[in-house]
Amino acid sequence: MSTDAADTETAGLDALTPAFYRRLGDDLFLPTLQTQGAWREDEQHMGPVSGILTHAIDAHEPREGMQLARISFEILGVIPARASRVEVRTTRPGRTIELVEATLSVDDRVAVRAQAWRLATHDSAPVAGVELDGIPGPDELVPWEGTDTWRGGYIRGLEFRVDPHRRPGRTLAWIRTPNALVDGETCSPTADLVRLVDTANGIAVRVSPDEWMFPNVDLAIHLFREPVRGWVGFDTRVSMGTTGLGLTSTTLHDELGPVGRAEQVLTVRRLPG
Repeated sequence: MSTDAADTETAGLDALTPAFYRRLGDDLFLPTLQTQGAWREDEQHMGPVSGILTHAIDAHEPREGMQLARISFEILGVIPARASRVEVRTTRPGRTIELVEATLSVDDRVAVRAQAWRLATHDSAPVAGVELDGIPGPDELVPWEGTDTWRGGYIRGLEFRVDPHRRPGRTLAWIRTPNALVDGETCSPTADLVRLVDTANGIAVRVSPDEWMFPNVDLAIHLFREPVRGWVGFDTRVSMGTTGLGLTSTTLHDELGPVGRAEQVLTVRRLPG
């Protein structure tokens, strides 16, 4: 039996739709096998979840000249791979600065809460400058099979290019996927990038996920410009302390250069047995 068939049989997920989600209604989405997490076969990976929340925020009371500057996600528990309801509201309206909140719920339980700052765009070209280092392009790195380290439908749907000199806790990587976010829909370049950012915690692992667990309990993304669609680049460092806490820190890139930063707080635990 193929791995895909086994996962589908176990988790009951749609393996045929080449997208992370199918829309069931205005605010209801059905996850496919493409969302399947790496720690449990019956959960959604946070990558697609962050993408669908960003997609919903993009569609909420959109205004010309407003740009997503920061989006943070609080992961409130396991995200079951079942029909998911996304709700959005503006919590701090403003002419040039506004705060939007979104939640993803499964079985009437909020699993993830997101907050996004949208800022008005202005001409700041005279003072523009970037102090984040660039990285080699995807053609300068080497292919890597994520499934050699991780399980799940989400990881199987990604294409990786990584630094051949990578080491535990430190790597450069580029990631892309042919899978749409929502079947039959186009998302923004920002949502296109955000849906892959959570992968950072799995590309520079310090220890084997067969021996230790180190899931992140949050994800915070800061952007200083709108990204362009295509490969997403990661300059990632993973630090782990002595009391069960860790931090994955990433400079994010598109094919034009650095575009922002991401941080993930980890809970680090030895696997039983």
